[in-house]
Amino acid sequence: MSSPVFVADRLLKRFPGVVALDHASLRVQPGTVHALLGENGAGKSTLIKIMTGVYQPDAGQMLMRGAEVRFANPHDASSRGIGVVHQERNLIPGFSVGENITLQAPPTRFGFVDRAQIRSVAERWLAELELDLDPNTPVSQLSVAQMQLVEIAKALSMRSDFLLLDEPTASSTPSESEKLFTVVRKLRDQGTAVLFVSHKLEEVFEICDEVTVLRDGRAVLESGRLSDYGKDGIVDLMVGRSYQQVTLGQRPPIVALDRAPALELDRVSTASGHRDVSLSVRAGEIIGLYGLVGAGRSELAKAVLGLDRIVGGELLVHGEPVRIHGVGEALHRHRIGYVTENRKEEGVFLTQSVTRNIAVTVWDRLARRLGRVSERDEKALAAELVDRLGIKVASGEQHTGQLSGGNQQKVSLAKWLAARTEILIIDEPTVGIDIRTKGAFHELIWQLASEGLAILLITSDLPEMVTLADRIIVMNDFQLVGEVVNGRGYEAVSTQVIRLIHADEENAA
Repeated sequence: MSSPVFVADRLLKRFPGVVALDHASLRVQPGTVHALLGENGAGKSTLIKIMTGVYQPDAGQMLMRGAEVRFANPHDASSRGIGVVHQERNLIPGFSVGENITLQAPPTRFGFVDRAQIRSVAERWLAELELDLDPNTPVSQLSVAQMQLVEIAKALSMRSDFLLLDEPTASSTPSESEKLFTVVRKLRDQGTAVLFVSHKLEEVFEICDEVTVLRDGRAVLESGRLSDYGKDGIVDLMVGRSYQQVTLGQRPPIVALDRAPALELDRVSTASGHRDVSLSVRAGEIIGLYGLVGAGRSELAKAVLGLDRIVGGELLVHGEPVRIHGVGEALHRHRIGYVTENRKEEGVFLTQSVTRNIAVTVWDRLARRLGRVSERDEKALAAELVDRLGIKVASGEQHTGQLSGGNQQKVSLAKWLAARTEILIIDEPTVGIDIRTKGAFHELIWQLASEGLAILLITSDLPEMVTLADRIIVMNDFQLVGEVVNGRGYEAVSTQVIRLIHADEENAA
């Protein structure tokens, strides 16, 4: 076997009160796709941040092509051939796609930035990903999934021979993921080493050759051949229970069929480009919106919330036509909540306590004389929801930014439950969440529907969509192209959904 491109040898990293990495090791060979697996909080992100110069290890060493290295900062790591796509995006919203892709080495001509060359370089790497984007498009106009693909193009443009992909398909549909996998396989065949972090075991077994599993900061499996393990074996290493035990769940009986719609869109058109969109969600029903990146799913949700302008048709809440002008009005006048896909920037205040995040939607209800909010009431409300949702915190005063991704998402959901919402829009609920927490989230969403919430669900994870939704509405190019009633088994339902998407693409062509 050839020498490893990268070796982490017994890395130790401590934070106040926590050992994030406990002498963890791995070795990555050239021309392989190496999976790094573990639950939220297992140490994966800490290891990646040490490997890319964000953190410094307290002990242990790293080797690049046999030579010991220690990176002072991310630019230092990049200059040594490490490309990284973090779970948290690192793009500049005010810059164009092309400017972001070439940011670390912008092409120049006669001492000035060469705009034509920026476009040429960007077009090349966007084409590698088969991503149909104009390089002049501002990043602020992209969806979350499109931003992730631009991050990958940016990393590839640096010609890194060691590429770290941290949840690269978190907001991607199966067809979009397959485009990425085609590129990853090509890079692997050219000798690039790829470290692949994902909570989606199906894609891990599809694309990866070797695997390291972390649990509680330790490597319980160090650089083993993935083909020697099935899903049961890997999940048992991650969580101590089998795949069937962790993922077992069954949708409770649907009780919403004879109820009046809680939310209706009647031939709605929006400023973003939706045309003649009609759908309804009953109390106790989970309606899924599924489609490719750029289909207009999140944009439609934002139009319901008043964050985009409805220019035609009607929006009805409990049968009454309404005009909503913002999230606050949606919540306080119509009991509509929104769990955003972008939890770190829109869903929670990372530098505020868990208690403050949960109580923020109900300060008006908790306010006493002179408008003062009682800290005792805040804490009591937060403690109730922390217990109900199983949020793992040291205390309610812990900063939300110190929690794992799964627990941050639970805090984002808790604030809407605190507000006693009747209609809940949930956008990509389990992005970046480990398999055990994902199963718990599914159970929670089922429970909320059984309690009478009308739920509009957006997810790019087709198995998750089929698991949760009562009806799946398929979107493409800001229009509805069909509807699939769930209940006939995963294979039949998913096949019908995929056929609707591709049939509409063929008709457009």
